[in-house]
Amino acid sequence: MHILIMGCGRVGAQIAATLDAEGHEVTIMDVNAQSFSRLNPAFKGTALLGDGTEEESLRKAGIDQTDAFVAVTERDNYNIMAAQLAKHFFDVPKVVCRVYDPPRGELFKTLGLEVISPTILVTQLLKEMITQ
Repeated sequence: MHILIMGCGRVGAQIAATLDAEGHEVTIMDVNAQSFSRLNPAFKGTALLGDGTEEESLRKAGIDQTDAFVAVTERDNYNIMAAQLAKHFFDVPKVVCRVYDPPRGELFKTLGLEVISPTILVTQLLKEMITQ
């Protein structure tokens, strides 16, 4: 499976390493070359400097052959813009984006995007830990 990840922060680097170790073809892109220092030294995929909201960068990253696109930058709007491009313009079969702001995440689910909100996940886990 070819997977394109936008954002090489802690989460992006970790999911890239995990998927790469499982044998997937992984490309990770970021606008900051220093971000790639977070990648595991064993990472065999491609690290590409580029902007996931720009068509040219996405094409260079191989989005036309991508089976899954993951947007995990620190910026909600950037993740959502890139996810919409991947899903609606490039017809990537599986598109997931991280959104910190829960109400915004709910809105973007109505656009057909798969959204994960760390804010909601951590709140649920903390509540369970406190009330058990």
